[in-house]
Amino acid sequence: MPKLLYNEPSPLETKVLSKRFGLDNSESLDVYLANDGFKAFLKARQMTPEQIVEEVKASALRGRGGAGFPTGLKWSFVPRTSPKPKYIVINADESEPGTCKDRLLMEYDPHQLIEGILIAGLAMDAHKGYLYIRGEYRYLIDHMDRAIAEAYSKGYLGRNIAGTEFDFDLYTHSGAGAYECGEETALLDSLEGKRGIPRMKPPFPAVAGAWASPTLLNNVETFSAIPAIIRDGGAAFAALGTPKNGGTRLVCISGHVNKPGVYELPLGYPMLKAIYEVAGGIPGGRRLKAVVPGGSSCPILKAGECDIPMDYDTLAKIGSMLGSGGMVVLDETTDMVKFALRIMRFYAHESCGWCIPCREGTTWLRKILQRFDDGGGRPEDVALLGELSKNMLGRTFCALGDAAAMPTISIVEKFYEDFEKRLAQAMVAV
Repeated sequence: MPKLLYNEPSPLETKVLSKRFGLDNSESLDVYLANDGFKAFLKARQMTPEQIVEEVKASALRGRGGAGFPTGLKWSFVPRTSPKPKYIVINADESEPGTCKDRLLMEYDPHQLIEGILIAGLAMDAHKGYLYIRGEYRYLIDHMDRAIAEAYSKGYLGRNIAGTEFDFDLYTHSGAGAYECGEETALLDSLEGKRGIPRMKPPFPAVAGAWASPTLLNNVETFSAIPAIIRDGGAAFAALGTPKNGGTRLVCISGHVNKPGVYELPLGYPMLKAIYEVAGGIPGGRRLKAVVPGGSSCPILKAGECDIPMDYDTLAKIGSMLGSGGMVVLDETTDMVKFALRIMRFYAHESCGWCIPCREGTTWLRKILQRFDDGGGRPEDVALLGELSKNMLGRTFCALGDAAAMPTISIVEKFYEDFEKRLAQAMVAV
């Protein structure tokens, strides 16, 4: 299957993880080896596990799956001296609406991901890994299986990797299309052959993850950043971003922009510059109305809030999140009632039903928003949307309930005029 063209590269990008994307046959091991491939693994082989973890800490790398937890700190939680087997699990269940960058890392540079996994294996004394890929990425499962087979055939997986005494086996595992399995413990249950629903925490996966054993679980982009960190040094990676927000990240810019695509930008990059220069601005010279900064679960920003640097801490200070990097740009023509309904249809459909606040809350939010969209909204419905959403926050078994509630709260509070317009239209119709 031919590779998909993700977008024309921008001269404003800082290419670290994506620097091989434009090379012919970039997915092949030979091309990877000719372009710094596995140099980081061989360097890590000369380091102690503690030194590897400290280098990751020094990089200020934060998890690229959405939560933004410091990666080195997470790695330090895994008890390497446990008598149980240790596992590396890679979250490739990229299901957040607006996000499509892990796909590119697997498609264009799979061996970078494999090298990052191997370095994690060295750090954790783990010898087995599972790459959990969302079911809709069927072609990528075949693609990664070919890359893994090539790595085995040339001695970069299996026994005595690259002439060292380190052994590691890597397997792909298909998800079944459930958004819920992006949550790490639901993913682990699905990996074990159970229904993909979240576990009670603690214990956390670092201590009791896959098959009740110590497990390191990060997403594709996080593991793909590890080779550059070890090869060039954690300090060099950290310097690309802002304090406590190291490196670059792949930002998926979609919606009302002239050049939608996936761009690699340093942490702290100005949001408006990303919209107007990197992504080419808004078609037809229309005005910016709102931005979803990091995927559909993030509280939405009004246009006047977008003159900010894109890093985890700055977004948190203004009440939103950098999330998984799925930036959706909305222009002045956007009906925020319809946009909220589109989001809630997704979350109501994807709720696993395990807990009442999420199962019932997402269903009722969808029904109320649908009533608004059908022209039957009532004045009291606006307050009811906010009340329902706030009662879901922090009261669900996992973060899916929060993911549904947070954008709804922000839309109701920041775009109340869109609901008033719908109410006025309903009164005219009567």
